[in-house]
Amino acid sequence: MKRMRALLGPTKNLELTGPITLRYAREDDAAALERLAKLDSRRAPRGVVLLAEVEGTPWAAVSLDDGQAVADPFRPTSEMLLLLHARVRQLRDRAGDRRELPRVWPAAPLSV
Repeated sequence: MKRMRALLGPTKNLELTGPITLRYAREDDAAALERLAKLDSRRAPRGVVLLAEVEGTPWAAVSLDDGQAVADPFRPTSEMLLLLHARVRQLRDRAGDRRELPRVWPAAPLSV
């Protein structure tokens, strides 16, 4: 066990430091989404994006339009992604119109 901890490094840095905030990403979040995408070796989510942040720092995001997700691989984000995906499913199940929601980049038209 000691050898495993030595390989993993200090685990105290993996704990959340504050509450998780879920919110819609805005245009001014585009750079943060690009940074997360680069860390995660993926493309940034587009369209209507739900963002999870801790103490104002984005840790993960999921697009409501196509389900594309990104997360900071150096933080404990697996459960955060599960929470984001669950919330995205709830929002998709609503019959509301998403055209009024903020978009990070223009997305392809939604098929209804």
